[in-house]
Amino acid sequence: MSILIDSSSNVMVQGITGGEGKFHARQMKQYGTNVVAGVTPGKGGSEAVGVPVYNSVKEASSNHEVDVSVIFVPAKFAKDAILESVDNGVELVVCITENIPVHDMSEVYRYVKNYTDSQLVGPNCPGVISPGASKVGILPGDVFEEGNIGIVSRSGTLTYEISSELTDNGLGQSTVVGIGGDQIVGTNFVDVLDDFDDDPETELIVLVGEIGGSEEERAAEYISENLTTPTVGYIAGFSAPKGKRMGHAGAIVSGEEGTAETKAKVLEEHGVPVGRSPSELADLAAETMEF
Repeated sequence: MSILIDSSSNVMVQGITGGEGKFHARQMKQYGTNVVAGVTPGKGGSEAVGVPVYNSVKEASSNHEVDVSVIFVPAKFAKDAILESVDNGVELVVCITENIPVHDMSEVYRYVKNYTDSQLVGPNCPGVISPGASKVGILPGDVFEEGNIGIVSRSGTLTYEISSELTDNGLGQSTVVGIGGDQIVGTNFVDVLDDFDDDPETELIVLVGEIGGSEEERAAEYISENLTTPTVGYIAGFSAPKGKRMGHAGAIVSGEEGTAETKAKVLEEHGVPVGRSPSELADLAAETMEF
């Protein structure tokens, strides 16, 4: 079993005629994802990577059953692209676009949460993959393997490295969710932790955090009070300098708060073992899966 996406998910690609959209739509199709349509205003009636292109989400969803939209549009158009999908009833919207203005995301977040039944993952995220079933986004499919470990991560490339470590150690994944590292994202740790805890085939959860903010601390408290599924963690940035943004807009340490050490300490105090390297995390996962 998996969360968010599976082999039956029908996917639409917004921005499919652009370089990134076309490349990753092809990669998704090759992985086995059901990419049923693309959207690029002004390109309706054409075709890209073997799927029809429409001028709007409304046109695409009128002609196809669409469960998931993945967004590869420039930052200045991303707000409208997200709103167009949720206003047309798309259940899951995965926004890959980075550098979206905080003001735009503030409006989008409130609208999606308060006025729609849709779920937004991202922005500035690598996407979602249920190994062997479907992948939506830019994740490299070859480092993942089917299994029973759910991964939720703020990081992008670190998600791939940790998944690769797990796969190399015979530990496959049920679903891997990259929630994005921006200051405002549509789905947080707790949202995904809940989904994994409800999934009968996810036997272990891996939480991958990074410096900055307090999402990991909130997740630690939630895990200790609500989850029954064993959880292990990793925090990127043990050697990061204070006051310097590292990678994501949300990855900045101020004073003694938001460091990898303080986040790891809070997680461990709430019963979540934390690896200090991807290989150590894989060892922790293997040990936990044995019990």
